[in-house]
Amino acid sequence: MIRLFEQHRVRRATELDGIWKFEKDGGKVYSLPVPGCWEQHPDLLTYRGAGVYEKKVFIDKRTNIRLEFGGVSHTADVFFDGEPLAHHYNAFTPFSCIASNVSPGKHDIRVRVDNSFGEHSALHTPNDYYTYGGIIRPVVMEEIGDLYLKNVHFLSKRKDGKWMAQVTAWVENIGDWEYHAAIEKSLAGISQKKSFSIGPGECTDIVFESEYEGILPWNPVQPNLYELELLLYDESNILKDDLIERVGFREIQISGSKLCINGNPVFLKGFNRHEDYGTIGSAVPFSLMVQDMDLMQQAGANAVRTCHYPNDARFLDLCDERGICVWEESHARGFGLKQMQNPNFDRQSEDCIREMIECHYNHPSIVIWGILNECASETPGGREIYEKQYEQVRALDGARPATSATCRHFADICLDLPDIVSVNMYSGWYENVSVAEGHKKEMDWIAATHGKGKPVIISEFGAGAIYGYHDRGRCKWSEERQADIIQENLEVYQKDERLAGIFIWQFADCKVTEEEWFAARAKCHNNKGIVDEYRRPKMAFDIVKEMFAQM
Repeated sequence: MIRLFEQHRVRRATELDGIWKFEKDGGKVYSLPVPGCWEQHPDLLTYRGAGVYEKKVFIDKRTNIRLEFGGVSHTADVFFDGEPLAHHYNAFTPFSCIASNVSPGKHDIRVRVDNSFGEHSALHTPNDYYTYGGIIRPVVMEEIGDLYLKNVHFLSKRKDGKWMAQVTAWVENIGDWEYHAAIEKSLAGISQKKSFSIGPGECTDIVFESEYEGILPWNPVQPNLYELELLLYDESNILKDDLIERVGFREIQISGSKLCINGNPVFLKGFNRHEDYGTIGSAVPFSLMVQDMDLMQQAGANAVRTCHYPNDARFLDLCDERGICVWEESHARGFGLKQMQNPNFDRQSEDCIREMIECHYNHPSIVIWGILNECASETPGGREIYEKQYEQVRALDGARPATSATCRHFADICLDLPDIVSVNMYSGWYENVSVAEGHKKEMDWIAATHGKGKPVIISEFGAGAIYGYHDRGRCKWSEERQADIIQENLEVYQKDERLAGIFIWQFADCKVTEEEWFAARAKCHNNKGIVDEYRRPKMAFDIVKEMFAQM
């Protein structure tokens, strides 16, 4: 399952989930599930390196083959019948590649996957979460013509009390001659058709603008969704391709210190969530995504932050359906200036931001774009990188606010750059001060900087606890101490009308990289979840449920 709705009724698509052959570097061969992490296999529990996945496919007619990968961790080289098709870096962004003029018969797909660390990998490093290996998200094989619908973006806004929408469709010609064609767009009862010409090797965009009446807008209470359908016709008016998206009419605004959806202030109360689950790692199946969503909503959340990377599109679809507001974040966490000066950092960050926004642009649930969690925002060199990434985000999407969570307390020199100031606070856990005292100092500091007057989000706060460990003295790592600290935080934050949102660190315990984090992370896990890695609730879960109900 690639998405939670049907994307094509004309284009032929085959999902390639199932068993693939995997040959580890060194020669041993395994049968592994796709999607899946190779760490699921008992021989590969700690394997960090490379290997080749292989799948045989059958094509019944001459065509072009488009392969779409939801995520490969972390570097992929794709081959079709031995010919290289694509090189892609980053586990958490989707990518596609095309094999042209494929003859009928059996064919061989191979994907060389590497999850090793080193200078070649600027974003995947030993970190406070684990970099798994494998084809961790779904794969689909599509049959396309020389002319096909590549992508679509939907942008809505209100004007004079009416909803306006701009739909931009991209068409690519991978053939050898010029085509004359037409696109028909259907949305909310309105259809439009435009003709165009496109030369060989070109990609062109077709823009539709319309006014809509009787629209039910998307918001967290009533997450109304509409089907946007594109149909591609050739010059003889024969239907050749289609693309379906699911969209919501809504508008995001910053009004003083408030984040507003359709003009109404929304207070975000949610969780930071890693894609990590027990023994299956980051290849989280859909049923467990639903379980996560059910638990978060039972606790009273209306928001989630995709720390610290773009999420699976199926989880974002769930957020669209259920009215969960999303802060989706590009991939970069906890880097000092030296790491940000890795020669691959700028390029790999730029690719990740572009792929995140281009692929997830249409999700109405995404209300904030995030970058550079806890990076070197206190340095002039770091500031240059922050400026560059904010500029890229706004060039790709100027309709959503952007932010970056900082822990460079009282030293950050970048608070003029984000639309929303976001700070990670661990009073009572890492810092032995009361939450009230720590919060007052932080807010006073923000008010004395270029962050003054902007919305403020407490992007992380929490404490660690080992599931099942209880102590009447309420010592650290006990469920009692975690519940106490989270309650103290929530009691302070719920009284501060200057805040636009809060995100608990974190929803569920997750595995961390042993090389760097074993000394501070019992069981080689970040144990700050209000549920453990198997989603068993800790005492803090009920505290959060009670407190969120009051906010």
